[in-house]
Amino acid sequence: MKEGINMFHLVNEVREKNPLVHNITNVVVTNFTANGLLAIGASPVMAYAMEEVADMARIAGALVLNIGTLSSDEVEAMIIAGKAANEQGVPVVLDPVGAGATVFRTEMSRKILKEVKVSIIRGNAAEVANVAGEKWAIKGVDAGTGTGSTTELAEKVAKQFGCTVVITGEMDVITNGKMTQSVENGHPLLTKVTGTGCLLSSVIGAFAAIEKDTVRAAVTAVSSYGIAAEKAAETTADMGPGSFQIAFLDQLSKIGKEDEAFAKIKIIKE
Repeated sequence: MKEGINMFHLVNEVREKNPLVHNITNVVVTNFTANGLLAIGASPVMAYAMEEVADMARIAGALVLNIGTLSSDEVEAMIIAGKAANEQGVPVVLDPVGAGATVFRTEMSRKILKEVKVSIIRGNAAEVANVAGEKWAIKGVDAGTGTGSTTELAEKVAKQFGCTVVITGEMDVITNGKMTQSVENGHPLLTKVTGTGCLLSSVIGAFAAIEKDTVRAAVTAVSSYGIAAEKAAETTADMGPGSFQIAFLDQLSKIGKEDEAFAKIKIIKE
């Protein structure tokens, strides 16, 4: 694998352009997502009502759909917002939280993908696999076990839905089915704070709002996010996940182009 091309000037561009990121997300992570987007330099908005989601999606830089605490009404709102975003060329990020855990979650993820043109799917291997009809175990909303390569899975799903796929784990894989890169930044403490995956999806949305190349946007978002986690873990060693969470938000607010030296990005396929 070749070393990837870093695009960390995009971090500074997010702060300069302050894109509006429209989130239809879950009740568990709303506050953390809003604060994380503010830290990275984006402008968050949480709008869920069917009466206004189309108007909000049309003026946003990106739309993020997160099915973590799903309801039928919320799915309808997501589809309304997604179609409005599609009309205006606004990138749509789907986070299929817990897809595969229940039939409802899986079916609703597929319904969204059928009715909305999604630019980026971000999830763990189990979620992404189950959305695409592949077999992969899931435990609650966490990835379980599966057979096969996450790289091959990501590339297959990207081709299936004609979008960029981000599978996060010990090694993150980002692909549009043709170009594939990996990122190995991050820290295990991210798994001890609720909503870090959900926030990452929204941060990817912020980068997609200012960079049309969704692979570049996602790779830079994932790497910079992981570097912020590494720095936060270093400054809060032995203090626990609560301290890490606050330090992580602080580090997100400080991340910049100068941090590209810490990026662990590799090109798998170009």
